[in-house]
Parts: sequence; structure tokens; C-alpha cells
Amino acid sequence: MRDSRGAEFDDFVRTRSMALLRVAFLLTGNRYAAEDLLQEVLEQVYVRWRRVRGSPEAYARRALANRSINRWRWRSRRPEQALGDHDGVARDHADAVALRELVVGAVRALPPRQRAAVVFRYLEDLPIADVAAAMGCSEGAVKSHAARGLARLRKALAEPSLVMPITDSGSSR
Repeated sequence: MRDSRGAEFDDFVRTRSMALLRVAFLLTGNRYAAEDLLQEVLEQVYVRWRRVRGSPEAYARRALANRSINRWRWRSRRPEQALGDHDGVARDHADAVALRELVVGAVRALPPRQRAAVVFRYLEDLPIADVAAAMGCSEGAVKSHAARGLARLRKALAEPSLVMPITDSGSSR
């Protein structure tokens, strides 16, 4: 028989994992890195499940933001190695895919704090107070990061040559 902690956590994962995976993807810009990031965060949430106060989803969002920033810092110290012939990506040139690629590339090019503010505030449609809690900063800082992020996105999307193409190599920058 499962304990109540396991059953509650299972329900949480079953109901919120897709939304959290979407956030992780928007923070990392890569499906595989997002799955790894979410797995790490869900492990962390499970271990601390009894101590999570308030909303476990808010706790998970904050953990996603913090861990994605730490991964970005770690990656800048240890450059990834190319996989040779397996590093290529077959592109589908449909208009919808091209637009998605352009937008995700522009979001990926944002600095981590601006990216987190834009993702949580505008793509996840969270109130400023929840974004501030997830990022561990003041509401004013969220507004500032979001405004700067949106300005950079507008500039990047107005000049598509500034946007980095998406690759499946797992790098975020």
C-alpha cells in the first residue's frame, strides 16, 4: 500500500507535469534538456514533498527557474562537444514550424532571468506576484526583467537574422 505522500505526489505529477514540461522547454529551448530538467526538479520536489508549503506547482516553477539558470552557468564552463554526423537536424520548412523556430530561438537568446520572467509572465500567464515568488525576487525586478526581455524579443523578431537557429544539440546559447 502506498503512503499518502506518494499518492499525492503521483496526482501532482499526473495533473501538472505537462504544464511544467512546457515551462521547462521554454526555459531551456530544447525538448531533451527540458525533460532532464523536469526530471531533476520532480525528484527534488518528491524528496521535499512533506516540507513544500503552499502550492507545490509554485515550488516546482521556482525550482525549474533556479535549476535552468544553474544549468546555463554550468554549460558556459563546460562546452559541449559536437556529435559529428549525428549532430544535424532535418528541417521542415512549413510556415508554422519556421515561425515557432524563430520565436523559440528568440526566447532562447534571452539572458536566463529575462527568459524566466517572460516565460512565466506571458507564456504561462502568471500574476507578477507568482512570478516573483518563482524567481525569488521582487515584483519590481520581475517587471524590469520582463520589460527588457520583451524589448529584446521585439528587436530580435523584427530582425530575424539576430535570432539563433534551434538545434537538437542541447546547447542553450
